[in-house]
Amino acid sequence: MNETYVEWLVKRKTPAYMTFLKILFTVLAVFFVLVGLLLLPALLIGIVCGVAAYFITMNADLEYEYLYVDKELTVDKVMAKSRRKRVAVFSLDKMEIVAPVKSWHLDNYKNRSGKAIDYSSGEEKQPDKRFVFYYDGQKKVIFEPNEEMIKAMQTVAPRKVFKD
Repeated sequence: MNETYVEWLVKRKTPAYMTFLKILFTVLAVFFVLVGLLLLPALLIGIVCGVAAYFITMNADLEYEYLYVDKELTVDKVMAKSRRKRVAVFSLDKMEIVAPVKSWHLDNYKNRSGKAIDYSSGEEKQPDKRFVFYYDGQKKVIFEPNEEMIKAMQTVAPRKVFKD
């Protein structure tokens, strides 16, 4: 059986507000736990701040893993390099077009209204390596595959996948 398997990992840029929130809730947790040694209600607030700091830390350090196997693209979210969560599974048969973000092939799709989902690094690099695909007429998905993944997709669906 001829299977195509390509895997790629992209680190998401951490927004500045997430770094600020992580530091803020960690400091608040330590402060309220220390004050909680004297007053019990402050200890409860410290525990709540500690739990909030944990969840903010998990969501601040994100990576997206793309896995392309036989006409199927799976996107997993890796949180703080310790937890993995499957975010979406896309079939190449339901993709209308796959092209770079600033491609002229996407001109016919500019006026579409639908849900835009970003599974890329979140920043525009030079040259821009992000790609867009329209899925099932409802979603616009931005992702950042490597060259090998685009070649694998293009061999299966050459009229849908463009490299420009």
